[in-house]
This record gives sequence, C-alpha cells and structure tokens, in this order.
Amino acid sequence: MKRAIRWKIFLRPVRPKASALKILAPTLIGFTGLAVLGRPGELIRPYLIARRENLSVSSQLAVWAVERIFDLGAYAVLLMLAIFFSSSPKELSYYGRFREAGFILMAIVAAMIIAIIAVSRSGEALASWVETRFSHLASNLGSRIALRIREFRGGLNTIHNPVSLILLVLVSIAMWCVIAVAYKEVTHSYSADELQIPQTQVLLLMGASMVGSFIQLPGVGGGSQLATIAALEHIFDVPKELAASCGIMLWLVTFIAVVPVGLFLAHRERLSFRRLSKESRSAEESTTT
Repeated sequence: MKRAIRWKIFLRPVRPKASALKILAPTLIGFTGLAVLGRPGELIRPYLIARRENLSVSSQLAVWAVERIFDLGAYAVLLMLAIFFSSSPKELSYYGRFREAGFILMAIVAAMIIAIIAVSRSGEALASWVETRFSHLASNLGSRIALRIREFRGGLNTIHNPVSLILLVLVSIAMWCVIAVAYKEVTHSYSADELQIPQTQVLLLMGASMVGSFIQLPGVGGGSQLATIAALEHIFDVPKELAASCGIMLWLVTFIAVVPVGLFLAHRERLSFRRLSKESRSAEESTTT
C-alpha cells in the first residue's frame, strides 16, 4: 500500500485526483509479474499505471527510475543509522567490513544526489551534449542515453515542491521500516537462539537480500535466497539447514506473498502476464526509436 501511496504523490502534478487505491491493483499485479517472470516482468507495473491513468509509458518509466533512487536512499539512511549509531552491529565479526560498506554507500548516495541536482537543473543541456558527443556510435547510443536523461528529468519534475519531497522521503523510510520489521518477525518466529537477530542487525541481512535480488530467475527467484542464506550462515553463524529454511521463508514472506492476490486481480481484469511483459517491453523500446 505504501508503494501505491508514494506513486500517488509522484502523480500529483499531472493527476492531482489520482487514488492510491486505484494504483494499488497495478502495483500488486506488477510485483506478481516480477515474481512470476523475473526481470522481464519488471516493467509491468509502470506500464499498467500509465495505461490506467491515461499517461505516457515513458513518463511512468521515469517515475519508476526515481522511485528506485528513493528506495536506495531510504535503505541507506536506515543502514547508516544502524552501522554508525547502534551498538548491536559492533558485536559482529564483520563489523569493520560493514563500516567500509557504509562509507561506500554514503559516497554512492552523495554521488546520486549530485547527479540528480545536475539533471534537474541542466538536464536538457546534458542530454544535448551526450547526443552530440556520442552521435557517431552505432545503434543511436547517444540518442538513447539522451532520451533516458530527458525521461529521468521528467520523473524528477514529479517532485514539484518541498512538501512532496518530504512526504516521499517519509513514506519511503516508513516502508523500509515495515520491511525490516517483517524480516525480524520471520527470523524470530523460528524460536532458535541463532536467529534472535536484533533489529539493527536485520538491516544488514536485508542488504544481502537486496544485492542478491539483482539475479532474479522466473518463479524461483535465486539470487535473493542464496545471498540471504549465505549471510545467515557466514555472518550470523546460523547452521546450514536452519539458514536455508529461514532464507527461503524470508523470500516467501517478503516477495512471494503478493502472488495469490496479484494472480486474482490479473484474472479478474483478464490480464496475461506474458502479454503484459511483451507489451511493456515494446512500449519501452518504442520510446527509444
């Protein structure tokens, strides 16, 4: 629901009367498509929202890109608070590496903020320079990059005042707090001493899951579970069998739980996930031609 609320805030400049409840169904269907199809289903959500709100697909792809930045930024804030201001992570043998990772993450977030400011203020000039500079390369690479810059700038324009920015930040942080609580409840539900992981340490476990999620296989996930299991086993010293069980359960609760509802909504609206995936990809490719 929080993702639908956040997207509603993004839509305020163009759809001030947009309803979070109306956006909720495409959101659930979109995440179900991602779970069922893997990365090919990733664009279903912005595609469905664009179609439902009668907006261009490119504009919602831009919102999707900006949303990713808010996700990373919100998680980075929570992670840095855990690493630098909590005593619990200091008990882990890998704490020194986590501190280094925290500094790297801070640098990445700072670089992203600088890039966002640059694109917001001089996006058109930057796009024109890229288009000219790389125009000689094959496959219209310069034009493609310039188009992405313009789209991203359009996504930033959805943050039309400081109040919207504050709301987006608060909703993003609240959403990741809820995810962190879900991770803690799942690990603690095993009633095993090895899985009584403090809340601030759970954020480190979430980080492993996020890194692993870049490898996403249709229907079975893959990277997220393996990274979570590896973190439980090697960082938190959880026995192999227990780590495997907990890693899979975390994946089911935080990622796959949406599938039954998403399938029901897709069936009710007579939607095919494979067709939606093809249509969303085609819509994305048409913006680059």
